Order: sequence, then structure tokens, then C-alpha cells
Amino acid sequence: MKNFFLTAAAAVALGTTAFGASPSFTYADVAAGRFTPKTVAGVRSMADGAHYTTLENGAVVQHAYATGRTVRTLSTPEEMGVEAGRISGYELSANEDKIVFRIDSRPLYRRSAFSRYMIYDIAGRTGQWLSPSDSVRYAVCAPDGDRVAFVLGNDIYMRDMATGAETRVTFDGEANHIINGLPDWVYEEEWGLAEALRWSPDGRKLAFLRFDESRVKEYSLDLYTEAEAGAVTDPLYPRRFTYKYPAAGEENAVVTLHVYDLDRNETVPVEMTASAEGDTAADRALFTEDYYMPYFGWTPDGKLYFYRINRLQNRLRVLMDNLQGAQQIIYEEASDKYIDNIGTAITFLPDGRRFVVKNETRTGFMHLYMYDVQEGLLYPLTAGDWEVRDLVCATDEHIWFLSNETSPLRNNLYVINTDGGGKRRLTEGEGTYRIAPSQGCKYYISYFSNSSTPTVVTLHKGDSGRRIRTLEENAALKAYAAQVNYPVKEFHTFTVERDGRPLELNYYIVKPHDFDPSKRYPVLLTQYSGPASQQVLDRWFVDWEDALVQEGYIVVCMDPRGTGGRGEHFKKLTYGRMGLLETEDQIDFGRYVATLPYVDPARVGIYGWSYGGFMSLNCILKGGDVFRMAISVAPVTSWRYYDSVYTERVNGLPQENAEGYDLPSPLGYADGLQGRLLLMHGSADDNVHPQNSYKMAHELVKAGKPFDMMIYTDDNHSMLPYGRAHVRQKMVDYCLEHL
Repeated sequence: MKNFFLTAAAAVALGTTAFGASPSFTYADVAAGRFTPKTVAGVRSMADGAHYTTLENGAVVQHAYATGRTVRTLSTPEEMGVEAGRISGYELSANEDKIVFRIDSRPLYRRSAFSRYMIYDIAGRTGQWLSPSDSVRYAVCAPDGDRVAFVLGNDIYMRDMATGAETRVTFDGEANHIINGLPDWVYEEEWGLAEALRWSPDGRKLAFLRFDESRVKEYSLDLYTEAEAGAVTDPLYPRRFTYKYPAAGEENAVVTLHVYDLDRNETVPVEMTASAEGDTAADRALFTEDYYMPYFGWTPDGKLYFYRINRLQNRLRVLMDNLQGAQQIIYEEASDKYIDNIGTAITFLPDGRRFVVKNETRTGFMHLYMYDVQEGLLYPLTAGDWEVRDLVCATDEHIWFLSNETSPLRNNLYVINTDGGGKRRLTEGEGTYRIAPSQGCKYYISYFSNSSTPTVVTLHKGDSGRRIRTLEENAALKAYAAQVNYPVKEFHTFTVERDGRPLELNYYIVKPHDFDPSKRYPVLLTQYSGPASQQVLDRWFVDWEDALVQEGYIVVCMDPRGTGGRGEHFKKLTYGRMGLLETEDQIDFGRYVATLPYVDPARVGIYGWSYGGFMSLNCILKGGDVFRMAISVAPVTSWRYYDSVYTERVNGLPQENAEGYDLPSPLGYADGLQGRLLLMHGSADDNVHPQNSYKMAHELVKAGKPFDMMIYTDDNHSMLPYGRAHVRQKMVDYCLEHL
């Protein structure tokens, strides 16, 4: 091993690969952004669907979709009296006469921050501070722009912008106890919420969620380099950050829905009173005793709706309440495993009566269905052995959606009439699309890429898909990629026998540009493998592994059972045993790769981050005869340590499925380590706690196994704010040394 290290180090120092050629590019080029496509970002549609705004050097500028020309400048930082660099973001009020600016934002979790807020009057060309505090968590204008609701200190306030009068809506907010109008940690992380308050269309009512975290257990992280406010040096003692984190099987926050009525100046709770025909006491308990309620809002005609999901996330009800004593269940879904994509389950049409449902439990594939508030299911909109990926836009006449109808590795944009007829494909390329529609989809911006094409950004008419103009072609990047011999992914399948039947699994392989099939190459298997995820996609994506290819390595990636894009059955095979089948598949894939005539079977390694880190640990501990080396970044090492929402959705409760939690845990297999292992974690990871890696290290030490470990001080789950580039360069170097 010592000799190999000297050889690898010498090769790096001389700038040559293991086969003597010079690498065309290195990770330094990737980190410097040389492979990052130019894009068109920050485009926000205005209400008319014909115009959009952008933030340009601190100014909010209005443009026309049709021509791209500037129509007018809505605000400037000079008029606001704020330096452009301090502006973190903005939102227009619904009537578009005011702009809510976030200024001097300080991140908290993945989607949240503390900020100063300014309300800017477009006609008057003046701005006023919403609050003297720099720690407002969220603010939103009423539809008429006359009032702003905001959250400060876990309480909701309302300010009249004409008079400056401030009304306090809630009074019980308290850190790590009661939160009003904002999600707790797990609702933000797993249900994707950044806020939890909604104005009614007429601006006379404000609905919000209240989180009682009293019974949720606390978790603490020590911060070593972050000084207290006003300090000029690093602290002598760590600062302890403590927050509420519900682990699997532990108590969740009690979440309730409330509506504040401006005319009455009173707040009333919204209870679940409606029930389905044939409901038993047990049925009602599912939705009233230990439940989730992440999504709520107002229909276009002013009715309140909200979701109720049971703790196991296999029963869903969407209810509508007119706040006058009438409540009904407008949609219900059940699964013997779990319901996925709950956050995008229903989308109301502008008429307020019909809504579109995304559902995979009805046929085994995610499809769209038309419902009526009073009549229920009307008819299916889409059908087939393929999946609707995203509902892009819906009007009373048409629905735009992305689907993988042509291939699980690709997607395309389609439009269909709301009666289910007239389906048309609007996109032409073979690859991956992301679509940003204008209001009502009068226009849309298409972001297309594939494994050989950096992002191409184009503007289209919404009704026909006709291209109006190209906004960004990335011709220079495409030429640079060709110049440095950027290798293109090859997509394949490999077949394994499962339950007595052949099963094809998708993978890609990336070979050096000067690939010689008569030689033997080392291989790195990169993977994530988590539930419903997909890594094997035809898209432009460049990271540290591509730099490794330049050093004479082959990189492969495979999506095992449990991943997405192939229907409900395939995705939910791993239910109740998260990690077991995926590990089996990845080890078998490693064995398959080792049999390829151009692969050195003694030099196969595996890497993963987060769920992928959990997998790379399992694979080297259980597949030591296959993998010579593993890199595990920010891994879960026991699902008992991870949060309730994510874990219980796929694995059930640990009290009812102890084996499903403990058998897949790499903690029980530390004595199986044979090859080299690099374990890395951020010490301030609020998502997958460093406890996971510390416990893994403890078990490896107890087993007498040597391993390497890197702790990134005060970095989060993404190795930010300090270690993002360092961790990737470390992985390149580790592969060169040990693989």
C-alpha cells in the first residue's frame, strides 16, 4: 500500500494519470465552475402571464416574455436606501403594487432564514421597514397589498402599511415550545415548508399552523467557530445550538390549524369534523390523534382546504371547510405501504370547483385524474405504464405536465385538454427538461440538457410549444467540453435474478476519453439509492467523479430496487426494510462490473453521500470481497437516529418493525471491514447528525478496524459553508491513493 501511495502521489505531482497520459482537466476546473452551464435564473411571472420580473444588481426589473425587452424598473436599491448586495430576495404582492424585500438574511435550516424586511411601494417609489428587528422569519402581503403578515419570535403580527398600525395575532410563541405561522424542523425538511400562513383571496382572513413542540425531544450541536453576535474573536467555549428533532418512533409536534378573522379580530381553531361513510373509531383516530397536516390553503373561490395524513403516511384525506359549519372530504387515498408525493397530490383549477389529482396507488403508476368538489372522481386524464413527473400548470381548459413516457431516464412536456382529450407532446429533445411556466402558461421557459449537451434555455408559446427564441445555448461550454475530452455517459441495463425472475436495473458508465478495451481500469461506483430517487438520468451533471475519470478511472452508477421512475411496485419493494435490497443490488452490480474484460476486479470502490453514505458503508462491510475501498459522506448509520417523517414513511415505526431498522444498520457489521474506508461528516449537520458517524467510528474501533475519518467543523449536511470543495478534492485524492 505504501508503494502504491508513492506511485499515485508521484503521478499527481507530475500531472499524469495511472496510464501516463496528462489529464485534460482536474477537480480544480470543476470547482472553478468551468463545467457549470450558464442559465436564465430568477425569472418570476407576473399575474398577466405576459410579463416577468428579475432582480438585477438589486433592482427589480419588468420584462415582456414575447420580446425580452425591459418594460420598466419597478425598484432600485438607491430608492430603497439599501446596498444591492444586502438584498436576499423579493416577492410582489398579489395586486403587484408592492414588493416585499428580504434583506441581510442569515440562514437557519434548509429553507428558512432570519431577515430584515422592507415593504416597497412601487407607485410612491419609497420603502419602509416592516419591523426594526433583523430577525423576522417570514412576511407576506395581503392580496390587496394594504397589510403584511409576518412572523417574529414565533408569533404572528400584522401591519397596516397605510397607517403603520401593528396588530399582534398570536401571543404564545416561545422558542423550542410553540411556533405560530412557521414549520418546525421536520416539517421544513421533509414536507418542504418554508412558512405556514396563508391569506384568503379577499384578504380578510389569515390561516396558519400552530406547532406545539413541548413533547418533542431536543437535539444539540456544538458550534466551534461561530462567535456570538458582536464578538470579534472565535469563542473560547463552543456555542450550543439546541432545537427540537423528532427521531423515528418519538413524539412529533402537535399541529393545529387556525384562522384569524380581521373583521372580528378573533382566531378560531379548525377541527376535523367531517368523516367518511363507514368510518370506525379507529379510522377517525388515524386522522385526529397522531397525524400530519402539512398542506392547507384557500380555493380560488375562498374556501379553506387542508390535508390530514396518518402517522404511517398510508392514509390521506383532503378536507374543505367553508368556516360556516360545513366541512367535507373532497379526496381520500390509501395504500398498504405508503403514499408518495403527497405535497403535489391536488391542484385546484381556477374555477374553484374542479381539481387535478396525482395518484399512483390506483394503477401502480403516477397519473393525473380530474375531480369535482361535489361529484368526486370524474375521469382519468393520463394512463399507461409510465409516470407523470410533474404537473407544470393548470387552467380551466388545459393541463401541462412532464412525464417519462418515452423512457424512465428522460422526460418531456405534454399538454392535454381538461376533458382528457387532445394530448400533445410539446418538447422535441431526448434528455431531461425542467419547465418554468408563466401565469396561465401563456409562455414557458424550457431548460433542456442531456449527458452530452449542457443546458439549453429556450422560450416557447404555451399553447403550441412553438419556440420564440433561444435564451442561452451554452455553445462555449459545449466547445470547451469537446476540447478537454469530457466523457459522455453510456446508458445500459444489467440483469439479476430476483424472486426467481430476471430483473433489469439501469446504470451508466463513464470511461476515459482514451479508453483502451485491452487495458484494465479501476472503477468507482457512485450511487445514492434512496427511496424514489434517480441518479441514472440522461442529463448534464458534472462533479468530482468526472475529474477522476480524467485520471484513468471508470465511473459507474446504478439505480437499485426502491428507486424512482419505474412505477409504484418497483419503488416500494424496499418498504419496511430500507437498505437491505439496495445493498444486495449494489454488491451484485459491483460483482458484475468486476467481470467486465476492461475492469481490474481488485480495484473496485464505492462512494455515497447521505443515504448513499449509508449504502457505501453497508456495501463494503457486507461485500468486502467486491469492494476494495469505500467513501461514506454524512451517512445515516441507524434509521433509529433519523427523523420521523422520512424514516417512518418507508420503514414504519421502530416499535412495530425493529428488525427493519436494525438489520440494515451498518453498525452491526463493523467487523466485516476489509478494505479502506473514509468516513466524513460535518460537525453541524442538523439533518443527518454527526452522531451517526461517531457511532460508526466507535463500532469500528471496538472491532479493531483501521479507517480514515474527516470532520468538517461547523459544516452542515451539504458541507457548507466551508468544506464543499475541500471534501470533493479529498475524495479525488483518496481514490488516487487507495483505489
